[in-house]
Amino acid sequence: MAQLPPREGTVVRRRIWGTAAVLALFTGFVPVTSAQAAAPYRPGPLPLERLFDNRAVSDDARPAAADFDGSGGSLSARDLTAAGWTAGRPLGVEGARLTWPRAAPGTPDNVRADGQSVRVHGRGDALAFLVAGTGGEASGTGTVRYRDGSRGAYRLTAPDWRSGPLATKSVALPHINTPGGQLAEKARLYVVTVPLARGREVASVHLPRDPGVPDLHVFALSVRGEAKGWTGTWSASTAGYTAVGPWADRTVRLVVHTSTGGPRVRIRLDNTFAAAPVRIGGATVAVQEAGAGARGAPRPLSFRGAPGTELPAGAQAFSDPLDFDVPADANLLVSFHLPGPVAAAPVHSQAIQRSYLSGPGDHTADGSPAAYTSTITSWPLLTGVDVGGGPGSVVLLGDSITDGVKSTQDANRRWPNVLATRLLNQSDVPAYGVLNQGISANRVVADRYPGDGVSTDTGGVSALHRLDRDVLAQTSARTVVVFEGINDVRWGASADQVIAGLREVADRARARGLRTVAATIAPCEGESLCTAAANQQREAVNAYLRGGADFDAVLDFDAVLRDPAHPARILPAYDSGDHLHPGDTGLAALAESVDLRLLVP
Repeated sequence: MAQLPPREGTVVRRRIWGTAAVLALFTGFVPVTSAQAAAPYRPGPLPLERLFDNRAVSDDARPAAADFDGSGGSLSARDLTAAGWTAGRPLGVEGARLTWPRAAPGTPDNVRADGQSVRVHGRGDALAFLVAGTGGEASGTGTVRYRDGSRGAYRLTAPDWRSGPLATKSVALPHINTPGGQLAEKARLYVVTVPLARGREVASVHLPRDPGVPDLHVFALSVRGEAKGWTGTWSASTAGYTAVGPWADRTVRLVVHTSTGGPRVRIRLDNTFAAAPVRIGGATVAVQEAGAGARGAPRPLSFRGAPGTELPAGAQAFSDPLDFDVPADANLLVSFHLPGPVAAAPVHSQAIQRSYLSGPGDHTADGSPAAYTSTITSWPLLTGVDVGGGPGSVVLLGDSITDGVKSTQDANRRWPNVLATRLLNQSDVPAYGVLNQGISANRVVADRYPGDGVSTDTGGVSALHRLDRDVLAQTSARTVVVFEGINDVRWGASADQVIAGLREVADRARARGLRTVAATIAPCEGESLCTAAANQQREAVNAYLRGGADFDAVLDFDAVLRDPAHPARILPAYDSGDHLHPGDTGLAALAESVDLRLLVP
């Protein structure tokens, strides 16, 4: 605690303190007389690092200096450095800003939760914890105290550092250190968020009480601030982590289509699912003229005042606000230079849009398309574009139909694009930004991509596993529309499993203050996996949705697309030809069917 300077005329007594008094100041221990011993001293809220009581990270040459799990296991300092998780490094994850502990290997770097009171300040929509469990998944209930004297309970669950799901981890490290040697086994760390009362300022957080075994370890904690003054205009979900290039000293120029416009812009880059950091040498934004050519000179972006940034494994970075008139319903060119070798990257595979790759060099500032000699059809690293002002965003959580598969390439005829145009051309409801979080082949309750490692599968982790990242952490999200389930039933999931997953989506979104809207599953008879048994499960899910028990509103997309003469099939005029995906006409019909009033919180 900082001391105020003495007032004039006061007597300062500093040199008569004994050892016990010094210990009290620096450790929180207060000496008491025997008569006082029955009332133990409980210190007020302290910074988390003052409470560290466990060593999780060891130098690879001295693995016995740390004991994370009570059995001698620990994290490798070398692995953390290779991932970009160095001491004191700020980490952006799921819209939150956390700091990896400023601790040397073998020194205290985390706290085992046991009701400690942590000094935390700020207003926001969620608390973000950097955690892991040891001895199994660890859960407990803690308390948030607000400045106005109110309080609220929260439930925190930390997956196990050795066996927890890779699909939701923030970073996975390739080894575990033990006194007997290093094991080639993945260690996981997780960022977990819990909702806060919006508008109230947090004063302190009480961690959950010790659950016994397993232990719940906390490395960092912060309030995730709301993105006031910003609206999401474009987004894409990370669908997998795939081999690319390899690229070295190349500039990527991505074409993205805005929904709403604004006077300022920022971009979001995500190194999701990665094991190594990626260096961004510089970045620009421009309005597209044609192809890789810009309308006017591209404008440079900065990151915390620097022209570039490094993205640690599993982390994200927002660019600084830039005064730039972003037009609505238009194509932007977002360019970034990759100075170092990049052999694999997080991607959104089904862009349905041609983007561009340069020859050697930093060509972010080029207005001319001449340097951009090849094309790509995915969106690597870029996951969001935000504009200043606006009423907030509607997030569309979906699969390939939302992703726009089978729509016309480069034409922006996905149903989210048509919905965004409808919002722009009316004045009855706010002109929300529309964020397309569709992933081709995605499912509600099962992962297609396992969540770690280089893979050719870009079906993404499940809607449940990506909900925090792709919906709850999206910029100024107001409403979520869920249109998923067909891939679950096509691949053998039961209606009960899909219903349980959709119910969880609704519950978790509502807990964060979002309006929840569901869409019924479209028919697909004639496609090879759309069997009579799959259709039976689809109809059961739709019956549940039409009952309206868990969502605030329901869009009957099944009724829009089905053939009245053959309800298990898509109407031929809407069918792209594969009997599963609507073509441009069918996608437009979906967007035109939406009662825009149902999107308003």
